[in-house]
Amino acid sequence: MTERIPLIIDVDTGIDDSLALLLACASPEAEIVAVSCVSGNVEALQVAENTRAVLELAGRTDIEVALGRTVPLVRPLEVTPETHGPRGIGYATLPPPSRPISERHAADMFIEETRRRPGEITLVTLGPLTNLAVALLREPELPRLVRRLVIMGGSYRSPGNTAPTTEWNIHCDPDAAKVVFTAWGAAAEADPRVPRPLALGLDVTERAKFTPEHMVRLARRAGSVPDDSLAPGRTPAEPEPHSVASNPVIRYLADALRFYMEFHSRYDGFYGAFIHDPLALAAALDPRLVRTEALAVDVELGGTLTTGETVTDWRRVWGRPPNLDVAVDADTTAFLDRLIERVGGLAADRANVAS
Repeated sequence: MTERIPLIIDVDTGIDDSLALLLACASPEAEIVAVSCVSGNVEALQVAENTRAVLELAGRTDIEVALGRTVPLVRPLEVTPETHGPRGIGYATLPPPSRPISERHAADMFIEETRRRPGEITLVTLGPLTNLAVALLREPELPRLVRRLVIMGGSYRSPGNTAPTTEWNIHCDPDAAKVVFTAWGAAAEADPRVPRPLALGLDVTERAKFTPEHMVRLARRAGSVPDDSLAPGRTPAEPEPHSVASNPVIRYLADALRFYMEFHSRYDGFYGAFIHDPLALAAALDPRLVRTEALAVDVELGGTLTTGETVTDWRRVWGRPPNLDVAVDADTTAFLDRLIERVGGLAADRANVAS
């Protein structure tokens, strides 16, 4: 019998967040306790709409979706429509969600659920760490209440994707990241039973490249026709065709990911997409997918050029105890195969329900 892993997933949905949510819904070992929303790729109210719509696409109207803080702790709000589209889901469209947002604030939900099930819930953050920082300020014991914290964020040994040394999720709210890294490190140092957070930065997530060929495999796994609606090499000046795939999940992903692939073709030199968030979600369910190194990491808050940098002590010159388990390698082939099998299977199931 598969062990169920209770998850709370904090998102800023977001194209790759939506794929991570679909992967969670498709994973038999994932018990999704709730999903919380934070501003990042788009502003938080749009995140909440996208998140509920994606969960409804997956047939999961039972999952609570809570809205958190809508602006960073200290700094002005930034969003990235050039990366994810004006509504955060690229060229895709989804029906408006039928379920309302939870009456609970995301931070209160974190606290209440982890108190109710101490030591059981894995918290997965796929956006800026604003909601988690607010929860920590309200409940400093939170690191002792969760089973594990898994973070998609940071750039530990690679260039950034927002500024030369900074990654988007940390860049959006570096003050929140500082609160989280400091609090969890102190808790782990004081009590060895508290596991260090697992952090997946650009160093490994940019190895998870989703290409049109993967999209075709995903569509075929779902039994969808036609399965080649992504057009590699289409120039931005050409019309923006929408997928005509027969399967609604495949149609959504093709339209969302095409926008993402076009972005990466302009800025990263390949027609495909880095799917950061699904890799972090997969590692939360199966840590064997990544190899880690225990390191001391701090967040720069006052740099002229480097605010938001995850400053990592690779040579141990600080003499500080490690506060993060930083992913240094990932089995991206196994991850992508698993993603295609599971999300494709979910898409096939949803088509059967609709027929």
